[in-house]
Amino acid sequence: MKGCLFGVTGLVMLSMVLGVTAQTSLDEDKEMASAVRQFYGEAAESRTRQWRQLVRDGQSKNWNERELLSRVNIFFNRLHFLDDIKLWGKQDYWATPLEFLGAGGGDCEDFSVAKYFTLRELGIADEKLRLVYVKALELNQFHMVVAYYPTPAAVPFILDNLEGTIRLATERNDLAPVYSFNGQHLWLMRERGQGELAGQASRLSLWNDLRGRVDVNRLQRPKLNLDK
Repeated sequence: MKGCLFGVTGLVMLSMVLGVTAQTSLDEDKEMASAVRQFYGEAAESRTRQWRQLVRDGQSKNWNERELLSRVNIFFNRLHFLDDIKLWGKQDYWATPLEFLGAGGGDCEDFSVAKYFTLRELGIADEKLRLVYVKALELNQFHMVVAYYPTPAAVPFILDNLEGTIRLATERNDLAPVYSFNGQHLWLMRERGQGELAGQASRLSLWNDLRGRVDVNRLQRPKLNLDK
């Protein structure tokens, strides 16, 4: 049973990255939470169950896309922010959603990746979503956010762990876009528009590494226990 679950869960998550919406069953969600408990503990299991309930609610209650954005943003922004070197012992590590929930925290990439995966599972089309690397001007450091485009030519809305309110990109003068990507494509950004297509997202090594670890039998353990 567990071997089957691991395979199904990995395929579901990978399909979301590659641009195909997929769903897990209730039994698979329970088994996923159980696996997280065995690896990370009871608090991590609770977070995972809350995540799966959020997804099930979003799939059954006909929330519109703006409602989905808001609920997903609020849910993940409750987790702790911590640099990779402190949490994972690596200079740069992109955690899977289950690793992020298991650890109970992470850095900006982890917040953004978890939001992206969840919004994809909730049925938002891949072409409406991008993970965007920006320069956070006030902090003078690079940062990652999620951009949501209601239409191809629209100014995107920004989901950010630094700013709790979802705002239009034109209202975020504190962010300077650098490049963006989703499950399929990579863009070099120009101001706050769509940007210039620069190839396939597979050019990004950390994104490729993440896509190879979406299965629950590849979970990594953080250096710190944030639940103590």
